[in-house]
Amino acid sequence: MSDKIRIGITHGDPNGIGYEVILKAFADPAMFDLCTPVIYGSPKVATYHRKALDLSTNFFTINSVTEASDNRLNLVPCTAEEVKIDFGQATAEAGRAALAALERAIIDWKAGNIDVIVTAPINKHSIQSDTFRFPGHTEFIEERVGNGDKALMILMNEKLRVALVTTHLPISKVPQAITRETLMEKVKIFHLSLQRDFSISMPRIAILSLNPHAGDNGLLGSEENEVIIPTIDEALKAGIQVFGPYPADGFFGTRQYEHYDGVLAMYHDQGLAPFKALAMNDGINFTAGLPLVRTSPDHGTAFDIAGKGVADETSMRQAIYTAIDVFRHRKDWDEARQSPLPKLYQDKHEDRRPLRIE
Repeated sequence: MSDKIRIGITHGDPNGIGYEVILKAFADPAMFDLCTPVIYGSPKVATYHRKALDLSTNFFTINSVTEASDNRLNLVPCTAEEVKIDFGQATAEAGRAALAALERAIIDWKAGNIDVIVTAPINKHSIQSDTFRFPGHTEFIEERVGNGDKALMILMNEKLRVALVTTHLPISKVPQAITRETLMEKVKIFHLSLQRDFSISMPRIAILSLNPHAGDNGLLGSEENEVIIPTIDEALKAGIQVFGPYPADGFFGTRQYEHYDGVLAMYHDQGLAPFKALAMNDGINFTAGLPLVRTSPDHGTAFDIAGKGVADETSMRQAIYTAIDVFRHRKDWDEARQSPLPKLYQDKHEDRRPLRIE
């Protein structure tokens, strides 16, 4: 097996733009200098997309990831079912194909046959089944590989990282879900991820408020005074550099995020709406907190443009770059802590023996 990082790429929903952005990303031969890519999907579906979109990227079907070769785009078949392609439509068979690819990739990661996983977008409705009853990729992967560890969704590009305290949760349930324990847990995961995954030694984290105007001293809500501010104080005592809480509108409007290594938002749209306005084309989704390095383009299945050949592959390419970088950073971080420097001491005898390694 090659020393290159092996990237498992799940094809996502076959009726979306997954294959389009994957094939476009690997149209650049330089991508093969960085990694050995393995698509988890369907050769027939890939061929259909390639012809329908008039793409020139070649792929090579293999029976197992252990047969993957460098300098080419490998594809592992994950379903024997014939998948009818209906661009822009949510169908049960497309959902089954998306799930089959995801499950096969996770099995191969657990076996050590791939290093990281990049997921093309799924349709959260059509993928639902007896084995997938989750709001999205993040929760499913947490259940499959977490072993008790909790996932943290981070949306990011080169200039901005936004993490979420709550993810796919109705707005009506958000306030109850934000407790001191939960918030502190997310702060710790975010802090460690910034250190371990992004090599930031002393990260600065901005905490957003839940209510408008940061609650306006209790006039517009009590969560800031009762939950968020006490958690910030607790984090500071633990040596974590956190700041806030900041009202989200002014924070993003005045570009205060430029002064921080990460931003922790309270709920999905509070963080994602401004993030996507600032980074729609090159933003990616990174799942922190788990043993598996998983990234994804920060866009959905894009059913409205599926099959038209106009999808932008930049986010997919950035997801691949980020997975590679995070994998390397984690390896360096872990190796540096597996064998700490041996303790040196000075023998106190009269002969003044030299320093010895214990």
